[in-house]
Amino acid sequence: MSGPARVRADFARREVVDCDRLPWQASPLPGVERRLLDRIGDEVARATSIVRYAAGAVFAPHEHPLGEEFLVLEGCFEDEHGRYPAGHYVRNPPGSRHAPGSREGCTIFVKLRQFAPTDRQRRVVDTRRGDWHPGPADGISVLALHDFGAERVVLQRWRPDARLGSHRHAGGAEVLVLDGAWEDEFGRYPAGTWLRLPAAGAHAPQTADGCLLWLKTGHLGATAG
Repeated sequence: MSGPARVRADFARREVVDCDRLPWQASPLPGVERRLLDRIGDEVARATSIVRYAAGAVFAPHEHPLGEEFLVLEGCFEDEHGRYPAGHYVRNPPGSRHAPGSREGCTIFVKLRQFAPTDRQRRVVDTRRGDWHPGPADGISVLALHDFGAERVVLQRWRPDARLGSHRHAGGAEVLVLDGAWEDEFGRYPAGTWLRLPAAGAHAPQTADGCLLWLKTGHLGATAG
């Protein structure tokens, strides 16, 4: 018998994906398609994806036994708990249940089944109204989204010509470039690029024109595999 589907499932590897070049794949629900960034499992999977809802698409009520987090990239996502226009970050903890959909259509960046079992806080952040604070270097500001144990999720706004010295991320890191372009000694990453950076790798990032990043750190060692 074949094992579960595996997409970029070696968490010790550095990965760089231009999301716009990935094909849209159908989900079991008509009107919902996805681009697979990483995945271990079939329809019940540890997964990181870009998911697109057509206008009017609705899922049946279902549970997230190992949690779900997402960032609304376009349109408006909704469920019985509220409406989440573009810029909203939502965490639905292990054991939560909802019936998601979108009357107008939307695109979300979503991570499934990647919570620590004891991380039980539901969280909703409208990043358009959040409080930004000075970041790790001049020209970088940070909007905190979630902290639990070693895991940290933030938005980072980099001004033109901002840079960081060479460093590693303990526990690894994931980055989604939301606007502008980010770069390091290995390449340039325009908006729509997803990166997974293992703990073993160092880099010295910078930006010439400025950028906006979703950044998650400290989580790969606990959830990989």
